[in-house]
Amino acid sequence: MDGKAPADGIAAPLPGRCGYFVAMKNRYCKMTVAEGKLFCGEHANAAPHRDGESQRKRIPCPLDPKHTVDEDKLEKHLKKCNSREKPKPIYYSKSINGGYADGLDMAKQQVSICALSKEELENMISKLLKATNSLDSQLTDQTSTHRILEEALNDPRNGECAFKHLKQKASLAGNLERLGLLGSNRCFVEFGAGRGKLSHWIDLALQDAKNAHFLLVERAATRFKVDGKHKRQGSTFERLQIDIEDLNLSNVPLLAREKLPVVGIGKHLCGAATDLALRCILSCYKTEQEDSDKEPLNKRLKSEMGTTKDYSMNLSNDTVLMTPNEPSVLGIAIALCCHHRCEWKHYVGKEFFSSQGLTAEDFEIFQRLSSWATCGMKRQPIDNEHWKGNLEEHNFEKNSTYEGTLTTGEREHVGHLCKRLIDQGRIWYLQQQGFDSAVQYYTSPSVSLENVLLTAIPSPTIQQTEDC
Repeated sequence: MDGKAPADGIAAPLPGRCGYFVAMKNRYCKMTVAEGKLFCGEHANAAPHRDGESQRKRIPCPLDPKHTVDEDKLEKHLKKCNSREKPKPIYYSKSINGGYADGLDMAKQQVSICALSKEELENMISKLLKATNSLDSQLTDQTSTHRILEEALNDPRNGECAFKHLKQKASLAGNLERLGLLGSNRCFVEFGAGRGKLSHWIDLALQDAKNAHFLLVERAATRFKVDGKHKRQGSTFERLQIDIEDLNLSNVPLLAREKLPVVGIGKHLCGAATDLALRCILSCYKTEQEDSDKEPLNKRLKSEMGTTKDYSMNLSNDTVLMTPNEPSVLGIAIALCCHHRCEWKHYVGKEFFSSQGLTAEDFEIFQRLSSWATCGMKRQPIDNEHWKGNLEEHNFEKNSTYEGTLTTGEREHVGHLCKRLIDQGRIWYLQQQGFDSAVQYYTSPSVSLENVLLTAIPSPTIQQTEDC
């Protein structure tokens, strides 16, 4: 009863279970078997045949070779196999948010950072210093909290890991409240929703808000979702299992039907997923505006608010400023993550990079150097006095034994500058779309090394001079 003879002392298979011995696990297979059979379907073909065993041949499934199927039942299996291509939802539009390819995308094959010579690395970091010279690398600390999470934060049953995640969610909820984005009559779109806990806590933070809806966007099938814990009246939850790159938000039935303004949120939206999400939510806004024959949003905002300085305060009211038939983007709050997973094709700040005299090849180097901010790598020797002078000029962290090497602190600083430059391209993109945008710290490094939050709200300055 084995694929390989079991060692002495190995218990016999349990009654009704497969008799195939899995040598790698040093135990018998635990799958149940049909009446009168010795082996389960997966092992019937691999195991030695015994008297009475079926001689039916099993073959790898053509849709997913990780499992097998009876050859004479292949046609029937293909109709119900979990790996079969499923019908696409109405809001699926292939690569609608994927960006565009250009000549720079034909860059030479990636070269690892370790393969760069010290002169090439020096040249790249000199470019980085020049491009970030006018940027303030010291971000504002907007660490916040929200009263709705106080009980959970003080619950001793939560371990250290759970506590860190709760602190981040509390700060995200607090920043949404600070920006005036918590209120009624809107739809929160959580990108990279995972189990949906961020939306869960934001829903609780809304308390008495009415007509609040949540769209949870996640491409993977997720276990242990908290979707069933939403009991508050006045809010609804819908999960969209789709890649952000292919999501046409304006075709989601809820938004098409209700015409609700949206708030984009996300916690640790990895690499290129942030760029896909920004393009996704803003393309929905642009589509609705282009299809509308009514007065532009710019003039509506001015006429309805009276003065521009009241914008962020008015957003928190239960009544949304825009009429129900005119969708818009009320704001965006995305906790950033994994800049080394960004991709030039998807990146929204291409024009910003070009304006700095930087290319796709430069972007690929910078996005990989960004990992220095969090990876804690050791020193790398760079024997160059000119480079040493650059480090001193830009106030890099030093130690008393510096002799042409990059310390851990210096490498981290380079990594942070790369992140800052990539994020500045995103800020530029949002500003071009008429939003006030910024990046700030939303939690401490002891809670998460990926502790930067990208925010955006419609800029009061989008009111056009046509009224002047």
